[in-house]
Amino acid sequence: MIELRLDPALRRRVDPADVVQEAWIDAAARFEKWRGQPDLPFHVWLRLVAAEALTRLHRRHLGVGMRDALREVRADSRPSISAAALAEAFVTSQTTPTQAVRREEVRTRVLDALSELDELDREIVALRHFEGLTNEEAAAELAIEPAAASKRFMRALVRLKPTLKGLDPGAGQGP
Repeated sequence: MIELRLDPALRRRVDPADVVQEAWIDAAARFEKWRGQPDLPFHVWLRLVAAEALTRLHRRHLGVGMRDALREVRADSRPSISAAALAEAFVTSQTTPTQAVRREEVRTRVLDALSELDELDREIVALRHFEGLTNEEAAAELAIEPAAASKRFMRALVRLKPTLKGLDPGAGQGP
């Protein structure tokens, strides 16, 4: 989760393990409070703690440039998955070394398709597909109903299907 959401500009300064360490410290300090909330599964709560640690890191490092809109981070939200980061995850998870030559073309096509999705739809794809959350867990993290999460996930997959099908080297070939 942290690796996927860490801003590329910060990778030179911060290792994802540092964010995880900070999240563990926060979780240990807040564990007793979580125990009083049995309706929130532990791993979903822990992901939220990690997202807060990542948000603080983004604010601290990216929010320092005054008046530079390109360097601002919204203070009221956790870091969301960018289309570029999600495209990179799709490309690297679906290509082999022999397909590396095509990688940039594939990245561009996937980025274009993901950029057309609503931010919340990109989030649900990242949570379900790359981070392995169940529909209920993703819904809890995004504070939406499970039915809405399911609909958003299916709608995103339908919109991505033509692009992703075109990435399959066997697509269009008979059995």
